[in-house]
Amino acid sequence: MAEIKSTMDMVMERAARMAAAAAPATDDETLVKKGMRLAADYLNGKEIDLTRELAALPPAEQGEVGKGIAQTLVRNVVLPRSKELQVSGELALHGVLTLAGKKSEVITVCRELDQILKQYGQHKEQMTQQLEDAIKAQLEQQGAPRGQAGKAAMNPAMHPQYREELSRMLTGLNGQYNDAMDQRKSMILQLLSPGSH
Repeated sequence: MAEIKSTMDMVMERAARMAAAAAPATDDETLVKKGMRLAADYLNGKEIDLTRELAALPPAEQGEVGKGIAQTLVRNVVLPRSKELQVSGELALHGVLTLAGKKSEVITVCRELDQILKQYGQHKEQMTQQLEDAIKAQLEQQGAPRGQAGKAAMNPAMHPQYREELSRMLTGLNGQYNDAMDQRKSMILQLLSPGSH
């Protein structure tokens, strides 16, 4: 019976050591999630000073909480396919700049990211206009009737090819811009990670 008890004690001690070794990862994960919640509150319009919130934490927690904040903010910088996404992306980018403080490398990458977002909107408008012009020209060549009925028939958005061609063009455009953005977003996360100066 004594052997069983000592074996049981050994198993319990081993389990305690394993739990102790696993605890920091769980704590880190909890801290990252805390940062994510802070960033989500910020993005949802709550009056939160991210740098003040971060500075109020014990130094040992700041790195992981900051990592969670940065991940959430960067994840919310997306192509402005709607006005809401544009506003949310601008707020997230502002949050990243606030978090960066005086890190000039992060500021430079954020400016590049902002420029990419602006170029996307312009490029999307140009492509859409070019497609509409091309379809109008095609309809005119086919001898579309003149007058009011002709004007309705010449609406490029109503042409069967319009949606298909626009979708194809936007998929390519989105892919190009997402790749460029993903590179900058990775750089930002790397520059904001603990230990980078």
